[in-house]
Amino acid sequence: MRTALTIAGTDPSGGAGIQADLKTMTAHRVYGMSAITAVVAQNTTGVTGIMEVTPEFLAEQLDDVFTDIFPDAVKIGMVSSSALIRVIAEKLKQYHAKNIVLDPVMVATAGSKLISDEAISTLKEVLIPLADVITPNIPEMEVLSGMTIQSDRDMERAAAKFAGDTCHCAVLCKGGHQLNDANDLLYADGENLWFYGKRIATSNTHGTGCTLSSAIASNLAKGRGLAESVRRAKAYLSGALGDMLDLGKGSGPMNHAFAIEGEYGDDAGMSGGAGDGGNSSGSCSGGNCSGGNCDGK
Repeated sequence: MRTALTIAGTDPSGGAGIQADLKTMTAHRVYGMSAITAVVAQNTTGVTGIMEVTPEFLAEQLDDVFTDIFPDAVKIGMVSSSALIRVIAEKLKQYHAKNIVLDPVMVATAGSKLISDEAISTLKEVLIPLADVITPNIPEMEVLSGMTIQSDRDMERAAAKFAGDTCHCAVLCKGGHQLNDANDLLYADGENLWFYGKRIATSNTHGTGCTLSSAIASNLAKGRGLAESVRRAKAYLSGALGDMLDLGKGSGPMNHAFAIEGEYGDDAGMSGGAGDGGNSSGSCSGGNCSGGNCDGK
């Protein structure tokens, strides 16, 4: 069985963060493991508190995973301090980690920064260059590239500039944010590949960025190429959103289990689930049904 590791914070409401990552990996029949960067108090209405683990404890978690069950892929979510970012980079290099997917959670949908300028600088300096692919939304791509993005062509220029100047890795720039319908751009090896989609009419988009990046990591863990992994991840995200799960008082979660079948997937109480013939067709942009991120975004 293929394996994947998520390095991120928690979400007690289950829609984002580590919880969403592990659900996504399980749905892809990949064995999911986790290293916690922070215990987060949040629900569908927002974040109320964050308690980071120490760098030493994060290092211990990573040592325990890599020396026992080596992951076929690694997904990294929100890491808000420079010290934790440096620990992750050190351990990824120490253990020669592969198939690294980094969701650079930096900017909320409303535009406010979620981590400090110092941490962003550290992220760009030591962690992003180790990634195989990063998955920023448009506001995050603007921070990384230093460019304003107002068109599809701007997305292409920003992705190419950042990939060439800084990260030297593939960039999946997630569209939307009133820029386009729900179209994502993959810039890899000097070429642009667009993934087109239509918005799904739901406000329950909590954890979409986490889910997309974890789905990409799961497909990479299975040995699929990057473009195919992105295509499959977007289809999975579309199905999970299209199942129209409606929980919570705010921006609710999607149904990560929409496609689970078999004896233990018979769930008449879940909206549109596998037992009800849930719909897994269609296409949607990565994160926020158009490039949002998790952790209260």
